Amino acid sequence: MIHPSISSDSSSIHPASRREQGKYRNHASTPREGVGKALRILWNMVFHKPRDTRPKGAVPVRPLTRAELLAAPNGSVFRLGHSTVLLKLRDKFWLTDPVFSERASPVQWAGPKRFHQPPISLEELPPIEAVILSHDHYDHLDHQAIIQLADRTEHFLTPLGVGDTLVKWGVDASKVRQLDWWQGTEVDGIEFIATPSQHFSGRGLFDGNSTLWASWVMIDGDTRIFFSGDTGYFDGFKRIGNRYGPFDLTLMETGAYNIEWSLIHMQPEQTLQAHIDLRGRWLLPIHNGTFDLSMHAWYEPFDRILALAWERNVLITTPRMGEAFSLTQPQRGRAWWLDVEASAYQNQTGMA
Repeated sequence: MIHPSISSDSSSIHPASRREQGKYRNHASTPREGVGKALRILWNMVFHKPRDTRPKGAVPVRPLTRAELLAAPNGSVFRLGHSTVLLKLRDKFWLTDPVFSERASPVQWAGPKRFHQPPISLEELPPIEAVILSHDHYDHLDHQAIIQLADRTEHFLTPLGVGDTLVKWGVDASKVRQLDWWQGTEVDGIEFIATPSQHFSGRGLFDGNSTLWASWVMIDGDTRIFFSGDTGYFDGFKRIGNRYGPFDLTLMETGAYNIEWSLIHMQPEQTLQAHIDLRGRWLLPIHNGTFDLSMHAWYEPFDRILALAWERNVLITTPRMGEAFSLTQPQRGRAWWLDVEASAYQNQTGMA
């Protein structure tokens, strides 16, 4: 069942999504780029890529098994890659933006290729109680993953319109719950609220912004988790933090940023400020380390957010892909990406 998470007298403070002529809009002004700028960005991405946008060595992955996940304690959080995160709460599993394909692309013979394999295969995953989707871009909504998860997942929670895509792909409509911003739903005692983000949507040339994008609040008793999806920095973080914070953990977009698209993807400084606005305790940077989607070095998001967090005394964790983070016994992890570059350098210079 879907329910509004705001009262009628607060709708002006927490406005729902805007839809005009069949297209969703951000509340802040985020004009669509012209064809000329889009072509220039594409040209630079294809022909002027720096050499370090992909790792020179192997990204470390902590392999997972179904038995290990079933035995894991509640409050375990596993980063599987990019924005795909597996959470164990109430003895059940919850999965954000599952992407398991080799490429984040409409086709598997071209497009951004993975730096690493997922720590666990789709086939090996335990049954999923709910898949939580932020929007319909290819690096967040993987057609093949949804097809394989359809019969093994009890619920699919989506922003408005994204659920229609899932139903077209064969997901049972009774499993799909589509929410507007500030609407909530309960699954097995955990409340999920779709909250605003500042982004856009579309999977083709002619469907831009026909579906909604969202961030998500998850409330399990005294435990509160925030999942950013993709977003630029905006005042919505303070609204979410004031209404639902403080958060024990924020899963925050930190990567694939560029000054050319600063309104819809955050720079690391903005990611940290958003975490503070949300009144977050632990910050786990996501949307990095799996795909080459911008012009910065693949390791730069980790370096920048870690330095910023230390400077501001913010608790930050950087687990390897597949390494457990515990909500009850949190730990910082280590700067594993430094080993990747150091190992590659040693191999190249014969110092190994």
